[in-house]
Amino acid sequence: MPEQKKKQIPLRLSAKLYDAIAAWAEDDFRSVNGQIEYLLTECVRQRKKNGKYVSEHLDEPIELDIR
Repeated sequence: MPEQKKKQIPLRLSAKLYDAIAAWAEDDFRSVNGQIEYLLTECVRQRKKNGKYVSEHLDEPIELDIR
């Protein structure tokens, strides 16, 4: 099977969100880019599976409780 080309896109994240994803990526032994790709892939799989987003409030701003 031929390797799929990946698209490069600019992505803007808040510093808190980036830090949370970076910490999670470190826990999972992934790069930040790899973690973001993993999270987006899982979200799309979930939507395809049951027609719903992971959260019904996906478009609402999130409060990260990061100290």
